[in-house]
This record gives sequence, structure tokens and C-alpha cells, in this order.
Amino acid sequence: MDKRSDDKQPQRADPRLERARALLDGGEPTLAELAAAVGISAGHLQRRFSARFGLSPAQYLAQRKLGALKSALRDGRDVSAALYDAGYGSPSRVYQDGAAKLGMTPASFRAGGAGEAIRWSLVETALGTALVATTQRGICMVELGDDAAALEAKLRGEFPRAQLQRVDAGRDQFLAPRLRAVAARLAGRQGEVAVDLLGSAFQKKVWDALMKIPPGQTRSYAQIATELGQPNAARAVASACARNRVAVVVPCHRVIRGDGSPGGYRWGLPLKQRLLRREAAQASADPSRAGDA
Repeated sequence: MDKRSDDKQPQRADPRLERARALLDGGEPTLAELAAAVGISAGHLQRRFSARFGLSPAQYLAQRKLGALKSALRDGRDVSAALYDAGYGSPSRVYQDGAAKLGMTPASFRAGGAGEAIRWSLVETALGTALVATTQRGICMVELGDDAAALEAKLRGEFPRAQLQRVDAGRDQFLAPRLRAVAARLAGRQGEVAVDLLGSAFQKKVWDALMKIPPGQTRSYAQIATELGQPNAARAVASACARNRVAVVVPCHRVIRGDGSPGGYRWGLPLKQRLLRREAAQASADPSRAGDA
């Protein structure tokens, strides 16, 4: 069988890939060094590792280092010490190696988002009032509720030291189209919504998997974990769902328990059940939509 076609087959627990990941967790081998250590050609390892874990070896290493940096900064470590302990050889490397995905300087991140500019507004949707907040990169939070003050309090709780500015969405050229896109998604209409998701490598893989579940369908936490190549990580999948800040756009409501019960939902089980019923009805009325993510 051609190697390329073989790479497209469902990936099973290949101990060589697990060994490669362990080596990346413990050091910074080059792709050539990694390939030699596990006995796979560099090109084959690149393809198989990406298919299994959703990231290339280089991307996996960058995400691991970024996660270590974020944890150290949250713990109050000195910025310079946190950078070097996470594996960045110099402060400039933090950006060259992808840690600019912090969305702010390491010092600002350590300070709880100080200096980060977030614009937000409220919009009435088919599911009630929604708070939509954006950075310059995209939507960073969608929160649902009936109390405007409570919604704002949640935003401030998520980003306690960011520069928060409530704007008139109708006059804000950046926020207005994003509000419309979110309102459309909450009304059950599909479409692209640019988001700015900040999380660990595993959380991002879970969120990406959620966005691939077609409307009208569900997956269990265990199924998502297995799909990601980590069959024992169902609880971690549930935790990633709970950390999703972008209601409905990242459809964690489509993930249920293995016994078919709805499980938890950050915005309340009644809303989760309502969303599932609505999507099931829409998919039944228009079967062609069941394949739309």
C-alpha cells in the first residue's frame, strides 16, 4: 500500500508515535533526531504524528512550551525565569517559536491580561441576550444570560485586568459583523465565525473536534477522547468543554455522556437540551444540513 494512502487511514495506538510524543515532552529534539530515535523516516513521522495528534511535532513542541510558560506566569513566576524554564533560549524566542499566541506580552499575561484591549457589546438573539467580546484577532467570549450586569461581571471575571470597553455595535466596524455572525449562529444558521481561542494544546484539539460535529448529531466525551487518540481522557474532554468561552459557536452542547444523558453545560442543561432538539428538528427537516459543521 502506498505510504501516503496508508497515512490517511484511522490512526491506531502506534507505540512509535507515543514514544515520539514522550521525547517531545521531555526535550527539544529536531525532526531528524526524533525520527532516528523512533525508527520512522522524517517525512513519514511528520505525517503520522500530525494525523494522530492533530499537530506536527514542531507544533506540538511549541504548544507544550507555551503551556509551560502560561502555567509559570499564572503561578506568579518571574517573567525571565518563566521564559527560560519553559525552554525559550531568549526573550525574543518567545515570539519566534509561537508563544505570541498568548495574544499579549508575557508580562501582561502574568498580570491577568493587563494591557489587552477587549471590546464588547450585547445583542438580542434567538436564545436571549448574548454578550460578545472581541480582541483584535477575533471573538474571545460569547456569554448567554438574562441579566446584563451578570454578563458583564462574567466578562470581567474572565479577563480581570484587561482594558474592557463597551461599544455601540452599530458604530463599530470590527464588532458589528461579528455580532451579526454570532446572532445568526445562535438562530441556528451556519456560517464562519472567527474566534480567538486561548487554551492548552489539548483544549484546542477538543474545541476543533467539537466544531466538526455536524448539527443534529452528538458525540460522547469518550468518543471525542478516542478520536483524539487519548481514549482515557474523557474527563479531560469534559473539562475542556467546561472551559469553552464561546457559547454555541464552539458547540460543546453536542457532547453528551456515554449513557445518552446530556451531561453538564456551562450555560445550563435546559439550554443544552433546547439546542439539541432544535438542531435535530432542523436536520430532520433538511437532511442536507446534517453534514454542515
